[in-house]
Amino acid sequence: MLTILDGLVVSFLPGLRPGTARAVALRGAGEVLAHPAEHPDLLPPRAREALGSGEPRRRAEAELRRAAAAGVELVPLGDAYPAWLGRTADPPPVLWVRGRLDPAEGERCVAVVGSRAASPEGRALARALGRELAAAGLTVVSGLARGIDGKAHQGVVEVGGRTIAVLGSGLDRMYPAEHASLSEALLRAGGALVCERPFGSPPVPEAFPRRNRIIAGWGRGVVVVEASLRSGALGTARCALDEGREVMAVPGPPSWPTAAGTNALIRDGAVLVRDAADVALELGVELPTAAPATGADPVSAALRCDAPARLEELAARSGLELSAVLARLTELEFSGRVRRLPGPLFVATS
Repeated sequence: MLTILDGLVVSFLPGLRPGTARAVALRGAGEVLAHPAEHPDLLPPRAREALGSGEPRRRAEAELRRAAAAGVELVPLGDAYPAWLGRTADPPPVLWVRGRLDPAEGERCVAVVGSRAASPEGRALARALGRELAAAGLTVVSGLARGIDGKAHQGVVEVGGRTIAVLGSGLDRMYPAEHASLSEALLRAGGALVCERPFGSPPVPEAFPRRNRIIAGWGRGVVVVEASLRSGALGTARCALDEGREVMAVPGPPSWPTAAGTNALIRDGAVLVRDAADVALELGVELPTAAPATGADPVSAALRCDAPARLEELAARSGLELSAVLARLTELEFSGRVRRLPGPLFVATS
């Protein structure tokens, strides 16, 4: 629908309304860009003036050279573009991509998003969701942010699954910087880093709502693990609803600020999610059957029904790292086999 160069030119035009990229492509980008004065319904005065100066085309040609030098693929709206994203109301005219895209994989994509300031329990659950959804053959999409996003990507990488990180900055401005190694790991596992912003673009606040519409439109639905009432993850959920995608949310204690947003989503009709099985059920996919156990689960074995224990005690008894113990405790808690007490302490329910 768009050539790479025309898509870049469109992406550099100021003042465009949402959905202009598709409209330009359908009308014929070559015609529209060559004769902007004849298309005032698509191109506002600022965009027509910019085209007349030639600056958008010069920027586009320079960006092509930068992408070639950096080994970054530019994917314009067209056959090689992610199909589900391309059907949204406002698809980016061009995607900057490091890694591999599969235009037809939207049917098996699900986003997992949430708060940057997530609780340890929320982080552990996001990581478990990433692992189990990837093991079911789903591609997990998220934003590579601190907190829930990063843990979801990490879980996928741990089982060698495919995950797509959508950035709010340029691909040469990794944000947050501490996720550079995670981004390389997801690329090695066959995933992709994606953005709609040119090289050198900083992670400014206004870029993230735009980033969130891409996450929401990439696949079949969005799972919100933890979110405050002002969280950007709720914006992602709203974008998903606008596009007719599934919205799922993990409930939390009413006293937790990071559960206020997810609890509100569930109140308003989002599907309640306790674990990956709930997501799989909603999407109509099957989780892989667990292999027969060769021994007792070390965390379950470390728990007692009548003697609550702290996380550190359970790590010492099981011989596992704290993060692994917490991830397993979260899974057991959501399945009703563990109860959390003040302290926090953990006790088996049976």
